[in-house]
Amino acid sequence: MHAKGVIRTLLAGTAAIVSAGTAMAQTAPGPAGTAAGTTVTNTAQASYLVNGVQQSATSNAATFVVDRKVNLTVATNQPANTQVSVGQAGAVLTFKVTNNTNGIQDFLLSTSQTPIQGLFTGDNFDVTNIKVFVDSNGNGTYDSGVDTATYINELGADQSAIVFIVADVPNVQAVSLAGVTLIAQVAAGGDAAAQGAALVPSLLANDDNAVDVVFADNDSDGLGPDIASNGYGRAALGYEITTRNVNLTVTKSSVVISDPVSGLLLPKAIPGAVVQYCLVVNNATLLVPASNINLTDIIPANTTYQPGSITIGGLGVGGACVLNGFPANDDGSAIPLTPFTGSYNAGTKKVTATIPTLLGGTSVAASFRVTIN
Repeated sequence: MHAKGVIRTLLAGTAAIVSAGTAMAQTAPGPAGTAAGTTVTNTAQASYLVNGVQQSATSNAATFVVDRKVNLTVATNQPANTQVSVGQAGAVLTFKVTNNTNGIQDFLLSTSQTPIQGLFTGDNFDVTNIKVFVDSNGNGTYDSGVDTATYINELGADQSAIVFIVADVPNVQAVSLAGVTLIAQVAAGGDAAAQGAALVPSLLANDDNAVDVVFADNDSDGLGPDIASNGYGRAALGYEITTRNVNLTVTKSSVVISDPVSGLLLPKAIPGAVVQYCLVVNNATLLVPASNINLTDIIPANTTYQPGSITIGGLGVGGACVLNGFPANDDGSAIPLTPFTGSYNAGTKKVTATIPTLLGGTSVAASFRVTIN
């Protein structure tokens, strides 16, 4: 009986243990996952009975910090290669960089013109003056002088930025295709006033009290130089030559303005008469501008140039000037509020009119006057 009594006493004090875990409440994360640096804390509880009395015990807290899972996507943001003409300046390629990392990151941007095997068949030239800019106003269009940032600053998790490559096409008729790769590298975020340093993966064992860095990006270019888990992303587009020249014509005409006998009334080409020469330049190739147009003309024999008579930017119809343009300075200085310049060289008797850009499908006229000797 004594032994059985002891057994009953022990049973009365045996604990009925139930454990429960608690964790810090979290907001549902986006596709990138829980934000790096988030502290996750967990405790366990045991509830039990002693002689019919409810008791409980709480464990110590087990805590760790969520690490940084580095990932990114670099993609083209236009349906096809950019169509360009020989000698075109400031041609644009458009890309999108997405931050798939579970944290705010900077992204370092660079380019490569090394051909990627099987991607750009016929790549036979490199563009020049190549630059990379980030879309600053979110309109998806490159704005010269507005989009000036050269790296992506403080891009949130699951957010994207538009990036432009801007370059010049050489003035070589043999060129046909140039492939260009945008390279984005994940860098440290957290400082809106400075470019972050490129991230480096953590190589040691997990540290529960620190944010380790784990590269989780894929190989973005197949047979290209990118490899998985290196913190880089790549995408490529091309500059494709579609126009090697434009249909540009120059039409010259002359009209007697006045003579010393009849004045302005039905003037004739007699000695002392003033004759105006009109040069109309027309670019008949739609959508393709012509640049750096220099019109030159030598004052003909038996005439004398009339100083200060050059005008540029006028309206010409059928080769005739129906509306004179802006008066130019004979010394070649800029015409105020216009892109044009004009000059006269008394030694060579050469008249020059410079038109920086003539859009496709437009024309512009220049004129000057002489007196018949």
